[in-house]
Amino acid sequence: MATNNNNHNDAYNNGVDESSPFLANQVDGADDKNSGKPSKESSPEKSPAPGYVNCGAEYGWTADGLPLGHGSVVGEPIRRNQWDSSLFACLGRNDEFCSSDLEVCLLGSVAPCVLYGANVERLGSSPGTFANHCLPYSGLYLLGNFFFGGNFLAPWFSYPSRSAIRRKFNLEGSCEALHRSCGCCGSFVEDDLQLEQCETACDFATHIFCHTCALCQEGRELRRRLPHPGFNAQPVLVMIPPTEQTMGRGA
Repeated sequence: MATNNNNHNDAYNNGVDESSPFLANQVDGADDKNSGKPSKESSPEKSPAPGYVNCGAEYGWTADGLPLGHGSVVGEPIRRNQWDSSLFACLGRNDEFCSSDLEVCLLGSVAPCVLYGANVERLGSSPGTFANHCLPYSGLYLLGNFFFGGNFLAPWFSYPSRSAIRRKFNLEGSCEALHRSCGCCGSFVEDDLQLEQCETACDFATHIFCHTCALCQEGRELRRRLPHPGFNAQPVLVMIPPTEQTMGRGA
């Protein structure tokens, strides 16, 4: 009777061993120990070649140290948007804003202080900022024309608005545009901080050398992207008269 039980246990253990998924690893380890050869687990792994990237099924790491998941690099910079019109497109584009572009061109040529104040007011989306920017601009405009014979002081005051528009709508700056077209501005720019400093310097240079065109370009961009804050300042109450009432005779 004991012999039958032992045979039954041996058969059961053999069946479990046969169905075990780790049987091959156990047998390989046992064979390596018996033969005196080092096992696969204890064998030293080869160091990867320089520049090798180990990307698993779900996550990995790029050569720059950024995590890689599902085929896309996490932290990849968002692509810049293009300006709606170029710097020297004074008359704008032939679309529904054509009349507005003509108004912007006239204001920039005759009264740049009014255009600058309107741009800042629309950018800030709050009424009342027009006078706070138009009056200082007018004073610098008059001083520059009186002492230097041209508008050389007001651009020092107005160029931050161009940088604010570029950051708000993620627009491509002059430095990035030159690097994309001819690759001449990418060698000395190492990080985002230096790139932003370069773009700010380009905004300043644009207002110094092409001040009127810069104001007009900013005005066209803002009018196509943002409504004027004065339109939303006062709610409009629409009164609908009641419909004509008639008395009907019931059946």
